[in-house]
Amino acid sequence: MAAAGPERPRILVTRKMMPDVERRISEVFRATLNAEDLPLSKDEILAQAAQYDGILLTSFDKLGPDFIPALPPSIRIIATHSVGYDHLSIPQARAKGVAVTNTPGVLTDATADISMLLILGAARGASWGDRMVRGNTWGETTLVSPMGHDVSGKRLGILGMGRIGQAVAMRARGFGMELHYHSRKPVSGDDEHGARYHARFEDMLPHCDFLSINCASTPETRGIVNAKTISQLPDGAIVVNTARGDIVDDGDLIAALSSGKLAAAGLDVFKGEPNIDPRYRELENVFLLPHIGSATPGTRSAMGHKCIDNLEQFFRGEKPTDLLTGD
Repeated sequence: MAAAGPERPRILVTRKMMPDVERRISEVFRATLNAEDLPLSKDEILAQAAQYDGILLTSFDKLGPDFIPALPPSIRIIATHSVGYDHLSIPQARAKGVAVTNTPGVLTDATADISMLLILGAARGASWGDRMVRGNTWGETTLVSPMGHDVSGKRLGILGMGRIGQAVAMRARGFGMELHYHSRKPVSGDDEHGARYHARFEDMLPHCDFLSINCASTPETRGIVNAKTISQLPDGAIVVNTARGDIVDDGDLIAALSSGKLAAAGLDVFKGEPNIDPRYRELENVFLLPHIGSATPGTRSAMGHKCIDNLEQFFRGEKPTDLLTGD
C-alpha cells in the first residue's frame, strides 16, 4: 500500500489511522500503512526503519528507552500521534539529530470532556450504578444506600492549567464549581476562567473537593500524587486523571481509596497500561476508562492531519509547527 513516486519521502505508519488521514499521507508520501492494525514491536519497527525517512507512530507503541539510539541513519523525523511524548526520549532524539513532533491543541475539547465525565462518573457512581442495572440488583437500593457525591458548587483543583486544564475549568464553571489551579506559572486574564492560582501544589490541595490531573508527565510531576499529597486533600475528596498514569503513585491512591480517605477516583490513564494495577478492578469506588480522551473520529482525524502537516513542513525544509526537539 505504498504510494507511488520515488521522489517522495518514505514514511512508516505504525498503526491504522482514520481513512482520510491514510488517504492524505498516501498521496503526499510513499507511505506504508498498517491496514490490519496489528501492533508492531520495537524490534519489528527497527527492522523496517532503514527503508524509511520518517516514522508516524503512536503512544500505544511500546518502544523502550533504547529505541531512538537504535534507529538507522535514514530516519530523520518521528511524528507522534499524541500530545504526550513520554514514550520518546527528546534528549536522545536531539542528540541523534532526529526531529520529533506531536499533536497539541486538536484534542483539547475531547480530553476535557472526558475529564468532566470522570468527575461526574466518579462522584455519582456511574460504574457501580451500571453494574447494578446489568446485574439486576437495582431492587436492592434504599433511600440511604448506595449514594454518590455532589458536584455542583464544589471546589475543583486543576493540576496543570494548559489548554486542557483551561477547557476543564470552562466546563466546570457550568456546574458552579469554585476553581483553583496549580501550574509552573499563572495563566493570564480570561484563560483562568475565574480560578485562583496557587504557586505551590501543596497549597492548593486543602481547597480541592475534586482534583483534576491535567499536567504533562515530567520528572517534576511523576509520582506527585502520592500518600503525602493525598493526605493534604480534604477527607472524601475525589481524584480524576486524564493526563498520564505515572503522575499518580498507584499504591498510594489505592490505599487512600480503600481506607476511605478518598471517596472515589476517575481514571482514563494508568501506569503500564493496558497492564494496570489489578487492584483497581476490585474497587467499587473507581470509575475506569481505557485511555479514550482523544477517541472521537473528529479528534483522531485532526491528530493524524497534524502529524502530516508537521511531516510536510519538515521535508520542505521548514521548522515543523509542533517540533519538540528545537532549541
